Amino acid sequence: MSSDFEAYELDFGTITAEVTNKIGRIPKLSGEEKTQLVLNVDKQLEEVRELLEQMDLEVREIPIQSRPMYNSRLKSYKGEIEKLEKDFKRSRIAYSDEVRNDLLGDDAGSSENQRAHLLDNTEKLERSSRRLEAGYQIAVETEQVGQEILSNLHSDREKIQKARERLRETDANLGKSSRILTGMLRR
Repeated sequence: MSSDFEAYELDFGTITAEVTNKIGRIPKLSGEEKTQLVLNVDKQLEEVRELLEQMDLEVREIPIQSRPMYNSRLKSYKGEIEKLEKDFKRSRIAYSDEVRNDLLGDDAGSSENQRAHLLDNTEKLERSSRRLEAGYQIAVETEQVGQEILSNLHSDREKIQKARERLRETDANLGKSSRILTGMLRR
């Protein structure tokens, strides 16, 4: 089951990378090409939402002890899609502003260059933020795995101690039995 989840993760990563690239290109295009790109991004975002639903279903079928790790990864992906949707909305607003300026005859070339530069910087900042969040998620998952290992080691230690105690009791009982049998043989 986790292999299905991991396949969905690969698809998610591929599609979100494409969407991020296209969102960054939207403000730089014009006309029919820009309209088609907006429609394409909207379609891909819908695919990503469907992937998240599939991932959620897969997580529900994963054994309980592994579920927290997958839930945190799913939560991270949901946050990432929310950010992508916000970026897409911003790029569409920039797109509608440009259409308005074209219709009104307002030539704002330097303003558009500044906007494109700002969007590029915003995209870089958000990519860095996503990397930091992914690193944090890995650290949290590693900590959870470490806690589980420590818990398992603790329970194993208790089992070993109980087995040693039973062995000592059995040894003592065998010693008593041996003495009793020796006494019976002498009589």
